[in-house]
Amino acid sequence: MTANKTTLGVLAAGAALTLTVTACGGEADGAADEGGLTPITVGVLPITAVVPLYLGVEQGLFEEQGLDVTIETGGGGATTVPRVVSGELDFAFGNLASVIIAREQGLPLTVVANGMTTTGDAATDYSALVVPPDSDVTSAADLDGATVAIDNLNNIGDTSVRNSVRVAGGDPTDLEFIELAFPDMPSALSNGQVDAAWVVEPFLTIALEQGATEIAGNFVDLHEDLSIAAYFTGEELLQGDPETADAFTEAMDASLAYAEDNPDEAAQILTTYTEIDEAIIDDLRWPRFPTEIDTDAVATLADLMVTDGILDADPDLDTLIR
Repeated sequence: MTANKTTLGVLAAGAALTLTVTACGGEADGAADEGGLTPITVGVLPITAVVPLYLGVEQGLFEEQGLDVTIETGGGGATTVPRVVSGELDFAFGNLASVIIAREQGLPLTVVANGMTTTGDAATDYSALVVPPDSDVTSAADLDGATVAIDNLNNIGDTSVRNSVRVAGGDPTDLEFIELAFPDMPSALSNGQVDAAWVVEPFLTIALEQGATEIAGNFVDLHEDLSIAAYFTGEELLQGDPETADAFTEAMDASLAYAEDNPDEAAQILTTYTEIDEAIIDDLRWPRFPTEIDTDAVATLADLMVTDGILDADPDLDTLIR
């Protein structure tokens, strides 16, 4: 089947959906709104991995914890980190590399809930390294000197791609990375703009439908239990309103469990915050949604970031996760 062209425009207006509109970022100070709920704003990407948050709001799991949630859709962790630090967002979804980098730069961020975890199986994982149709590249080891699209430089994308090249027996030192938004990656592959791309769902399925070939499961190669992303907040909220942080963690844990137990509902809610072609939903790959974060996997990620020069030294991970 062929993906509808509108699928490629998932970001922008259609993805800017919010489930409530009463809250403003940085206002989670315990002050309840007219309904007796504490308003919070959560920043996310419009990807399959944030399905648990949307489901939790729809199912009233956040209301049960006294929270009135506004969801704001935007960029990845590198974009949302400063918005959390400034108080513009109360919580945000971002990859763990972004949070680690921010903490090493002295920014007061703490992980309060898991986001999603790799399946541990490259054939079913929601993330992959892919090449265009008719590419001569058949393995990550063949990417010497290649141009690879990732969503943010010096982050989890290039770290995991370099690792996949190493695992396959190649040399990752001459890779050229360029930043592209995930929705733009399928077309960049098709028109020859890049030699390869790191793509996550739903854009992975779109790329595969357009003829791209998967050559590596970059997150699986890194660690079979890697939590790729998580929800985090800033020290100001943790210190000033720990009850709200606790409530968010409880609600998010319940939402993760609900998404894990209700895959059909997870697939359906994806259509409410993206413009995805419903014809490809059954083909999508999904991450796992456990509540626990594997700390050994996080340490492996951090070690690779040091190896690649993204970090100068091993970070202090003891207080990273609340």
